[in-house]
Amino acid sequence: MTDFDAVIIGAGAAGLMCAIEGGKRGRRILVIEKNEAVAGKIRISGGGRCNFTNLHTGPENFLSDNPRFCLSALRRYLPQNFIRLVEKHDIAYHEKKLGQLFCDGKSHQIIDMLLKECDQAGVIIRTETTVEDIQKTDTGFRLLTADETFTCRSLVIASGGKSIPKMGASGFGYEVASHFGHSLIDPAPALVPLTFQNDLLGQFKSLAGVSVEATVRRGKISFTEALLFTHRGLSGPAILQISSYMEPGDEITIDLSPHRDMLAFLKEQRTAQPKQELHTILTQRFARRLAQFICQEAGVDGRLADLSNQKFEQVARFIHGWTIKPGGTEGFRTAEVTRGGVNTREISSKTFESNLTPGLYFIGEVLDVTGHLGGYNFQWAWASGHGAGQYI
Repeated sequence: MTDFDAVIIGAGAAGLMCAIEGGKRGRRILVIEKNEAVAGKIRISGGGRCNFTNLHTGPENFLSDNPRFCLSALRRYLPQNFIRLVEKHDIAYHEKKLGQLFCDGKSHQIIDMLLKECDQAGVIIRTETTVEDIQKTDTGFRLLTADETFTCRSLVIASGGKSIPKMGASGFGYEVASHFGHSLIDPAPALVPLTFQNDLLGQFKSLAGVSVEATVRRGKISFTEALLFTHRGLSGPAILQISSYMEPGDEITIDLSPHRDMLAFLKEQRTAQPKQELHTILTQRFARRLAQFICQEAGVDGRLADLSNQKFEQVARFIHGWTIKPGGTEGFRTAEVTRGGVNTREISSKTFESNLTPGLYFIGEVLDVTGHLGGYNFQWAWASGHGAGQYI
């Protein structure tokens, strides 16, 4: 069979969910995946346990040039809807923190669940198949591959963004969109570690591997989570989150002690332990290497009894307001998602159908909708896939 009601290009989270919903409606559905296996990002997500949704999902957790676009789909398919599907398949899960839900077991349980649902819905999946050309016809689309030609009434692009190219990510979806007249919001790496030039990196290369709870701020946007020093720069959840909001040349401000007033702490310690060295006292709050770094960068050390309030203020200002300018990011190579994509002003927020080409749909990461870290991007994949699946 080479004629289908709908062909979905991309067997990731959004594509498989769309296929399931279309199949349930009795549609003949073909999913085409160029990789050997389906759902590569699901497989590696959450350290192999798949952070499959977030209980607190809302429009405020997403970035887009058209911020209201995501509202409709997110309201029609809630985290609880996906949780019910997980529970239907007896997959044990737990909440880790901040509403993030993970499998107790491995991420392949989610993949197996989706494949089982596809099978029950009569969905056909072709892996290791690359679409070489797409042609518009009077009744839909013609897709050419190396071995076969497929026709369909509806064509769904669920091929994702450019992040993690070693897993097969490419700009395919953007090329299709451009071919059919769609504009793009410039794709850029998001949820990605930050890197620094050699001169700045040399200041804290000794901190590689040190982690600290911190608030990272860019303008009015801030996140308080773990920050990790690396051999190339900064990573950890707080950094990944803020990276989605950054443009080249932006500065960030880091509060290394968001939950404790360090000026008050130092004054208390001077009274309690006046003979202690500042760098030693700071190890009560920070790893030893970070404590030494703070003293070095603030230009203050010595016995607490010998240090004035002015010196303490100098140290506290650095701890609560360390401002640095990253040289860049690690790029699409390690970015968890792609910011930007197909301009959603040219897509129906209800059906995900193109406003320019009837029968053409875009879902998931290929669209200009990017979630925060913590299961939000998967929830967008489920919601957009479910939404389009009602209309293909």
